Formats: sequence, structure tokens, C-alpha cells
Amino acid sequence: MSRVGRQVIEVPSGVTVAVEGRLAKVTGPKGEIAMDLPPGCRIEHEGNVVKVAREAEGMQARAMHGLARTLLHNMILGVTQGFGKELEVV
Repeated sequence: MSRVGRQVIEVPSGVTVAVEGRLAKVTGPKGEIAMDLPPGCRIEHEGNVVKVAREAEGMQARAMHGLARTLLHNMILGVTQGFGKELEVV
């Protein structure tokens, strides 16, 4: 298992995750984002926890497993916190 892909994603209150076939939709207070899941990955939604699981064990599937988990986590952050950029003035 991928170290990144193995981590669970906690869904905060006010955010919904819906999976329709290969399409994952995340809706929250700041909007809605949709993404097609990479091949070889599926989403398991249990209460307020979401896990990304792998359907195959090939090298491509392992790479897509971590990618899908990171993209889904970023989608959840995007609908809760929005876009932000921190600048460091030197």
C-alpha cells in the first residue's frame, strides 16, 4: 500500500462527498468541485471518514492511489478553506 494513499481523510461537518461511478463530487460552504477518479482507484465513504482504495496491484495503480488520495484531500480543503497564498517578506 502507498503510504500517502493509506491515510484516511476526515470530512468536516458541512462537507459532503458523493461518488457517482468514476466521478467524485465534494460540496462545501465555499462551493463544489468534481473530479474523475484515476483508473484503478475507488472511494470508500464510511461516516465522516473517506478512504481511497486500490483495485489492482500494478505499478500504475500504486502511483494513482496516492495521487487520488491527495487530490481528494485538496478538494475537501478547497471547499472549506478556499484558496490561500502565504507570502514571506524578506
